[in-house]
Amino acid sequence: MNICVVGSGYVGLVTGACLADFGMTVTGVDKDEAKVAALRQGEIPIFEPGLKTLVGKNMAEGRLRFTTELGPAIENALAVFIAVGTPPLPDGSADLSFIRQVATSVGRHLNGYKVVVTKSTVPTGTGQAIEEIVARESGGRHEFAVVSNPEFLREGSAIEDFMRPDRVVIGSRDRRAIDIMLDIYAPLSRADVPFVLTDVESAELIKYASNGFLATKISFINEIAALCEAFGADVEVVARGMGLDTRIGPRFLNPGPGFGGSCFPKDTRAVAQLARQKGLSFRIIEAVLAANEATKTRMLGKVRDALGGLDGKTVAVLGLSFKPDTDDIRESPALSILDGLLAAGARVRAYDPEAMEACRAEYPGVDYCESAYAAAAGADAVVILTEWNQFRALDLGQLRAALASPLVLDFRNLYEPDKMAAHGFRYVSVGRREGRPA
Repeated sequence: MNICVVGSGYVGLVTGACLADFGMTVTGVDKDEAKVAALRQGEIPIFEPGLKTLVGKNMAEGRLRFTTELGPAIENALAVFIAVGTPPLPDGSADLSFIRQVATSVGRHLNGYKVVVTKSTVPTGTGQAIEEIVARESGGRHEFAVVSNPEFLREGSAIEDFMRPDRVVIGSRDRRAIDIMLDIYAPLSRADVPFVLTDVESAELIKYASNGFLATKISFINEIAALCEAFGADVEVVARGMGLDTRIGPRFLNPGPGFGGSCFPKDTRAVAQLARQKGLSFRIIEAVLAANEATKTRMLGKVRDALGGLDGKTVAVLGLSFKPDTDDIRESPALSILDGLLAAGARVRAYDPEAMEACRAEYPGVDYCESAYAAAAGADAVVILTEWNQFRALDLGQLRAALASPLVLDFRNLYEPDKMAAHGFRYVSVGRREGRPA
């Protein structure tokens, strides 16, 4: 089956490569000529474990190609997957201009029955808008169907999430379109992956509802962490006690400096705005957004309090990406804290295994270092902001020798307070007691 994937960003590139691996013939389309030229040479513009290998394999086997020419790719495809960006507008709603542009092109190049699949995260009602645009631009010359097939990819494990998902959501009222989608995803059906077959509007809302709920869990445990610090409780124990309840579950109950990335902040704001458009108030999501901002502010305050002020201090920041195994810094809580440190007059030395290049243009005043120990050299404190595995196994003796002052603020709770105190550190984490050397 010939498939066109419009947009070769994170979602589009992973989707295209994985569908090609399913045996589909995939054409990835992007208007960025430099990106397409790089992809044709096997160069991947994002860091995602396993993606370079998967793209290279399927290109070599002739199932995956890239182009800037959208029209021919649409005409040759049975299914057109839309995977373009839906960035936030100033009011928090999703900018659908790229979606509308693709829908217009689909309508103009409709030369037979096609399934138009929305993979991008879009507000409820977008499918109907796409249908209207395609129908108008095509003049009703050919039949088509619009499908909502939201992605649930986690950066750092996107290929695994696509190949072994918790579920596949397919929203359409067209039986022929549903059968085509089931054929595309046949390898997952044979693997007993659950399929949710529904209407377009419900499928669109499933993505927003899922991300909103997960963001709520993160903000909830961060609020609990603040209570633990106030009363001397241990958030790790509290979270475990909560997570053993099967109605709650243990995932997304890890306290930290707040949520970030390309999905949770954008999608929570968008669903709140979606509610406002219908005269509703999504009070829980509004509170989640406020709590997340308060958490980032609280983390900066913990650094300031531990150092007795920030002006003139040197702080080693470990981790810039919003999560490990990605170079994505979009709305990373680490950057909010970085902003606060710099604004208060601190000198920042930073290290991240993958995200430093992405930060250089935005933060030219930061000293970027070749290792965690180089960042710590002469610093008044180390602040751990991203839970990269290599930060879990630092040589504590080498770290302590590098620091001007043995202070570690671990906002991912990678270490135990007693162990850090035994190594001579003053240790500050999230929702747990402070560790101090004897």
